[in-house]
Amino acid sequence: MKNILGFAGSNSSSSINVQLLNDLMNRLPSDYNRKDINVLDYDLPFYGEDVEKEQGIPENAEKFAKEIEQYDALIITINEHNGSLSAYFKNLIDWTSRYKHQFLAGKKIFLAAASPGQGGAAASLKYAKTAFTIFGGEVVETLSFPSFYDNFENGIVVNPELEKEIDSKLNTFAQQTS
Repeated sequence: MKNILGFAGSNSSSSINVQLLNDLMNRLPSDYNRKDINVLDYDLPFYGEDVEKEQGIPENAEKFAKEIEQYDALIITINEHNGSLSAYFKNLIDWTSRYKHQFLAGKKIFLAAASPGQGGAAASLKYAKTAFTIFGGEVVETLSFPSFYDNFENGIVVNPELEKEIDSKLNTFAQQTS
């Protein structure tokens, strides 16, 4: 049995990426041990060299890294602000990598992003895929979910093409993690 950790890189209480994460996690085979975490539980000051020198690495960066260590694979959904990761999530990644640079070592990752627009947060996906590789992760699949409010209603993907793509990519991810 594989242990899968899921989290959305958003600090919004109404995040569409949390909704997408819930859908993806619920689609996993029943023999997977799944856990979702809320990144808001890992509140951190904004990263800066001076802050690190004066205060050291915050305990929450260590806690986040240690949570990730317990799992074989990750499903991460990310949002996009101005063509990049949200400042909140980027800060969490920055601090965690200061605690342990290879905090994603050996982790297989399904990386997805939803946006209300047609771009499907493709720019943040591209950035995260590169960054997660630097930190030792292996991004097995990516999913760009465009026009979220047109394609996702009442917790259900209503676009048949996206539905087929999600099933195919989750199947590949499951095969890679079994």
